[in-house]
Amino acid sequence: MLNKIKTDVLIIGSGPAGCTAAIYTIRAGFKTLVLGGVSHGGQLIKTNDVENYPGVPGPISGFELMDKIHKQTVALGVEFAQEIVVKIEDSARPFIVHTASGKIYEASAIVVATGSTAKWLNLPSEEAFKGRGVSTCATCDGFFYKGKDVCVVGGGNKAFEEAIFLTRFCRKVYIVHRRDSFRAHKITIDHAKANPKIEFVLSATPKEIQGDETGVTTLIVEDTNTKELRKIPLQGIFVAIGTVPQTDFLKTTSVKLEPSGHVVYNAFAKTNVAGLFVAGDCTDKIYNQAITAAGMGAKAGMEVINFLNDTAV
Repeated sequence: MLNKIKTDVLIIGSGPAGCTAAIYTIRAGFKTLVLGGVSHGGQLIKTNDVENYPGVPGPISGFELMDKIHKQTVALGVEFAQEIVVKIEDSARPFIVHTASGKIYEASAIVVATGSTAKWLNLPSEEAFKGRGVSTCATCDGFFYKGKDVCVVGGGNKAFEEAIFLTRFCRKVYIVHRRDSFRAHKITIDHAKANPKIEFVLSATPKEIQGDETGVTTLIVEDTNTKELRKIPLQGIFVAIGTVPQTDFLKTTSVKLEPSGHVVYNAFAKTNVAGLFVAGDCTDKIYNQAITAAGMGAKAGMEVINFLNDTAV
């Protein structure tokens, strides 16, 4: 049996939510360990430019921003390990956490801040243009397409909201959707239809992304009815077809999950399992911003402090 690595607080996830929670718990005097997965920083490190994080004049890359947050967290005494959690034993206390490398951790409280990953189009040509014309966040990257033609792929509220947002900067915005009906709210659809900059490309699915050394130049879509191909000249493609919370490792625990995989929680960042808290995009289905994740991390960190103080002998 391997020796257990013991800590007061174990935080799973090293993005803005996890690091912020760690800052609070370490400053309260609790030994805090962050398991950061394959690489520290979460999804934010994949964002090319960030200009909307308060107190950090942009543009700054997501990697640079997370590097600053990581260094601040380490300087306070938080320990980090590049471990992937595969199992949590929550039937007794302290919690027992198993990782893919075979290490076992023991903690009095846990914060799950594993975030989510965006759903992509899964086109062979997509990977080459990620960060060079293909994005999953109009709020993050829309400004950089000022005066250009772009498209948003999707038919839900996020797709419509991003399309409307992009009209502030872009010359033209296409909404590409595989059906001729939408999941978005009617009022949001009406706003989009009333916007002269938005053109709908319906009953169409993306088939290929073309470009050159400057980035994306064309999106080829296929009509779902006629199978006819259409070339749309543009410089930016925003994929808004949903996200996938990184919570598979919780499926063998008592933690309640929504059908989507998002963690069920209350206003105090608590799950249904005492001592296990949650923050960030693994539970947030709406905002998916670094600053909102950090705010939820602060809340979770404070609630962990309250929990540990209340349960102290």
